[in-house]
Amino acid sequence: MGQEFLSLFQLETKKLLWLIGITFAVILTFQYLEFPYGISLFSTDKIPTPGISTLKASDEPSKSKLVSNVTLFKPANATVDHAFEITNKSLIFGENETIPRTGFVLEPGSTSNISLGFDGSDPTSTVESIERPDKESETQKAEDPGPCSFNKTIGLSFSANQLQEDNLSSTDQKSGSPCASSTNMSTDIITAVLSNDSTISLFQKDNITNSIKEESVRSSLNDAKVSVPSENKDYHTPIPEVTTVFEMNKLLRQSHDWYRSMRPRWFSAVDQELLQVRSEIENAPIVKKDPNFYGPIYHNVSMFKRSYELMEKTLKVYVYMEGARPIMHSPFFTGLYASEGWFMKQMEANDRFVTRDPKKAHLFYLPFSSRMLEETLYVQGSHNHKNLIQYLHNYVEMIAGKYTFWNRTGGADHFLVGCHDWAPGETKVEMANCIRALCNADVKEGFVFGKDTSLPETYVRNAQIPTKDLGGNSASKRKTLAFFAGSMHGYVRPILLQHWENKDPDMKIFGKLPKSKGNRNYIQYMKSSKYCICAKGYEVNSPRVVEAIFHECVPVIISDNFVPPFYEVLNWESFAVIVLEKDIPNLKNILLSIPEKEYLRLQMRVKKVQHHFLWHKNPVKYDIFHMILHSIWYNRIFSAPTR
Repeated sequence: MGQEFLSLFQLETKKLLWLIGITFAVILTFQYLEFPYGISLFSTDKIPTPGISTLKASDEPSKSKLVSNVTLFKPANATVDHAFEITNKSLIFGENETIPRTGFVLEPGSTSNISLGFDGSDPTSTVESIERPDKESETQKAEDPGPCSFNKTIGLSFSANQLQEDNLSSTDQKSGSPCASSTNMSTDIITAVLSNDSTISLFQKDNITNSIKEESVRSSLNDAKVSVPSENKDYHTPIPEVTTVFEMNKLLRQSHDWYRSMRPRWFSAVDQELLQVRSEIENAPIVKKDPNFYGPIYHNVSMFKRSYELMEKTLKVYVYMEGARPIMHSPFFTGLYASEGWFMKQMEANDRFVTRDPKKAHLFYLPFSSRMLEETLYVQGSHNHKNLIQYLHNYVEMIAGKYTFWNRTGGADHFLVGCHDWAPGETKVEMANCIRALCNADVKEGFVFGKDTSLPETYVRNAQIPTKDLGGNSASKRKTLAFFAGSMHGYVRPILLQHWENKDPDMKIFGKLPKSKGNRNYIQYMKSSKYCICAKGYEVNSPRVVEAIFHECVPVIISDNFVPPFYEVLNWESFAVIVLEKDIPNLKNILLSIPEKEYLRLQMRVKKVQHHFLWHKNPVKYDIFHMILHSIWYNRIFSAPTR
């Protein structure tokens, strides 16, 4: 009897083990099986992918009715590069530090003494004293419109004792050049700077055939949540302390092959239009001679011309009208941060590019002013920007809850234009996926080649006549070799003055100049100098870059890791000089090593590129407004994923 019971027990045990095994196999089968609309036994976060989705191009997920249930788009398991993520409706800043959720600020207080229009009635509106985290005054910075220059590695190897010519080739720099002295860069460096939304530059294609691995992004169409992709910790590799122009060129060329923005949750007609436009740009007819374009100042004049033509013909932008003044829709038009204000004004009033039908839009504009965000919400002396970031968090939640378009691409077809120094930090949380046009375009601070674009910082003194005092002396009448004047912001300028202030009559290097009517002393120095020194301040950007071009003075950039404006298009090495910060002691020798013939060529090209940096009360073809929009448009075209 006992033996029979034992045999029966063993038989039942075997049956139970078989049943468990079969059940486990079924579970594993369902775990790896993707159903249409992302149905899975273990996840409600699958996205329909091409080939399995039954959604039509015109279909849209239903709008969320509960804004309070919306967080920012976070594809589960996505391996993309972002510094912050949003979870449980809190902003994560440290291990245990979060921002408590606050309400969306609809009316953030009065804005006395702030100029909000083109009336030019308050020329001092942008220079009121505002305490910075380092206890420096914004008044000092705003009164510091000194000379600035930009990028120069015109194929000359600049050193104290040596001059090497390379026929203006930006891709064949010699080791003697201070701008090419650190070019032994590992190919892994690319991953440190590029993001998931990178795109191609207007360089000639270099036949790189890197395969692009598509990431698995999971999200449910029935879930009202949207979130920012989480950071891939393994994605970060060390980048050089100084990213030279040679290295930036390399990163820009390769960005085309490395990254795409996230795959849309459903494809629409605009996605197909972008792919068609991209094909036409890549196969652009060769431009041999065109009176509107001077070839050497561009990376690829043929691609730029075709891209610009297609922008005028195709591009449609939807401008969100939500959001209260003054942070939304009411920027400054004079002073240091005028670029974001002029762009906002001209974008919102544009009949050619703006569409009222968001389904037809290729791009979506988030019209907030980073300057007004700081002016309105920053608590003086607090050294804390969390409430500014929280405001943008609430704003994006509102947009994502009211419309389906943010969720469709995770914000990849949305863009912002911010010139304040704090804009990169304020937008790297909620708007990390967006195309960011930033004045503070710092490779070391999260600027993403192929996605972000460098916004020119323009110091506008007269809102009624923004081109007042345009131009300068002829080359033969520019007797001063180099000029700089400005407040001692940051660490570079004190070094510059230590070596060159009152040291050489050819080098007019000053601190802050005494005030004069219309800032005439400063302007006259720029108009009569060969080279205008652009030394970085607190951040890498400076209005001197555009001021130098404005007054036809060859820009000299001394700002490591700065990405010059319109870098996707313009060949800065053909009309500007770049000097590494460490080479400040050799500054005069570097400039004197440039032959007179080469200087004349540089100065002529500054004049040729000037029209790309001018504001007009009504936008003019190829002007700064159109160039900003083109850079954003171009980056979107080449970062958009294929089906």
